[in-house]
Parts: sequence; C-alpha cells; structure tokens
Amino acid sequence: MNKVRKSLSSASASLLAIVAGLLAGFVILLISNPQNALRGLGTILIGGWNNGMKGVGQVLYFATPIIMTGLSVGFAFKTGMFNIGASGQLMVGGFVSIYVGVTWTFLPGALHWIVALLMGMLAGMVWGMIVGIFKALLNVHEVISSIMLNYIGMYGVNYLVKNSHLFDALRNQTVNVANNAVIPKAGLDNIFYMLKGRFHDASSVNAGILIAIGFAVLIYILLGRTTFGYELKACGFNRHASRYAGISENRAIITSMAIAGGLAGVAGALMYLAPASGMHIHVAEVLAAQGFNGIAVALLGMSNPIGIIFTGLFIAHITVGGSYLQSLKYMKEIIDVIIGLIIYFSAFSLLVRDIMRRVARRGKEKDAAAPEPVKEEVER
Repeated sequence: MNKVRKSLSSASASLLAIVAGLLAGFVILLISNPQNALRGLGTILIGGWNNGMKGVGQVLYFATPIIMTGLSVGFAFKTGMFNIGASGQLMVGGFVSIYVGVTWTFLPGALHWIVALLMGMLAGMVWGMIVGIFKALLNVHEVISSIMLNYIGMYGVNYLVKNSHLFDALRNQTVNVANNAVIPKAGLDNIFYMLKGRFHDASSVNAGILIAIGFAVLIYILLGRTTFGYELKACGFNRHASRYAGISENRAIITSMAIAGGLAGVAGALMYLAPASGMHIHVAEVLAAQGFNGIAVALLGMSNPIGIIFTGLFIAHITVGGSYLQSLKYMKEIIDVIIGLIIYFSAFSLLVRDIMRRVARRGKEKDAAAPEPVKEEVER
C-alpha cells in the first residue's frame, strides 16, 4: 500500500510539473503572438498526430535516444550519482558506432549493425567509467568531471571526424554507414506512414524504439529484482552503511557510472545508425541536446525505468508538435523553452513534495513520542 501511495505521489508531482510548464508556455505564446496562442497550445498538445500516423512514427523515432539518455541519468540517480555527462557519452558512443558502421564491412548481414551498436555501448561505458574513477579514487564530484568530459568528448569527436575518411566536407558531417550497419525498420515503416497517392511516405521510426524499451525493462529488472542492483542502490542511499555491510563503495560507483555511460552510448548508436533519417554527427561546437533532454525525462519519470518510457514519449510528442509552430508564426525554439519550464517545475514540485513528506514524518514522530493520557479507573 505504501508503494502505491509513493507511486501516486510521484506521478502527481510529475503531472503538476507538466501542467504548470504548459500553462507557463501558454503565457509565452500569448506574449509572442496572442492571435494564435490557443492554436499554438493545441498544436503542441496534438503533437505527432498533426501529421497522422507518420507523425506518430516520428514521435517514436525522436523518443528513442531520449529514452536511452533518460535511462542513463535515471540509473545514476537511483545509485546516488548525477550523470550530467550523458551528452558527451552519447557523442563518443555515436562516433564509435559510425566508425564500425563505415569501416567494418567484413561483418556479414545483421551482425554489422549489432556489433556497431555494442561497440558504441562499450565506448560510452569507458567514457562514463572515467567519471566513476575520478569520483571513487580522487573524490572529484561527478558533476564537475562529467561536464568537463562532455566538452572533451565533443571536441575530440569533432577532431576525429574532420581528420578522417568519415567526414563529408560538403555537408560538414559524417558520411552514411554501410547498408548492413543501418538499424532495420522491423516492419514499423508499414504501420507509421502517410499515403500520398499510390505511394506511402514512411516515417523515420525503426527497431531502435523496441531496443530502447527492451533496455528499460532490463534496467527495471536489474534494479528491482537482482542482488547486484540492490547493492548499487544501497550504496547510493547510504555509502557508510553499505561499507559496513561489506559492499565495495568504489566498485559500486565505478560500475554505476559505467552502466550509465553505456546506456548513453547506446543512445548515440541508435541515433547515428539510421543515417537516412537525417541523423549525422555535425562538426559544430554544440553538445547533443538529447543528453540534456534525458535529464528532463529522468526527472519526470522519477528515475523509474518504466516511467522513463512514457515521459520520453511525452517529451518527443510535444517536441514534434512544437516543430509545427512555425506555420503559426512562432519561433521553433519556443518548444525548447516550454520543455525547460517543465524541467524547472518538476524540480520545484519534487522540492515541495519532499518538504511535505518531512513535515508529515515529523508530525508522526511527535505523536509517537507524546505520552499516552492516563486512563481514569471507572470501577471503584
């Protein structure tokens, strides 16, 4: 019963943040262009359905990497770490997966994209492990080291791309991977499409969304149903008590960040192993936005892997809806402002919820500590 109450409390905090963020966004729409404010809000709420089943497919496509980065951030949260380096881990994992996808053409059939995906995950694990090593052995806070590694990863990837045969100079981006390295559609293109005469215009969705959901279920089982996951969470709750219980604190920190980095690396692989959809590494001094959107997804999903699936779909839903705002004479960046407001209100709602829980807990402790009134004897 207590678990149900906690889940409802967490869900209500997330819903409150979403409603507050959308209301604040509506105010911005009113200020920017009052005539189209209601239509703009409606366009955002309708999301991918503005373009029928193809739009829904686009929602699933854009949700794939942010579900993975949300899992990365959420997993670190569950183990007492703050992985703000998902963006850099994504770019490093994406670069390695592209390298394998372009050069390892000796791999036959589907084995090519599977190996490219696994190598991207391994690269992300190594990049995340660096943060864990700095934290465990040198006591460097993970926020500082992960932010620094974000930029090291970005500039390092830009340098390697620009000075290799992976670079398309005309488009200032990476070349397409080999056909065998492209993530298959898994028949989803026959579901999420839009008819145009005799032809159907398929969405960009592929099997990546199924892989992301599979990873979410795997992380849910790992954290909630295994001794290994229990040890990682216990170390996050109280490192001193975990050390007393025989759990290696340093090993838990390094392992946690390695797994978080691996999840972000998979996000990069799923993004860039679908080049026909327009996802390439561009040589620019800009961090991947999907890494930071993963923080919003993790906060709204309360770091629950199953909740992260739904919040990732929601963020992708309003992102796709926001892409249609330009037709109503709004700047395309306005949806990023609204997502930022949702993140702000989610953090604020968590603070209010924690304060209310502390007040309620103190009230129960006072009631329990109060002496019981002496009962008067009725019988004499």
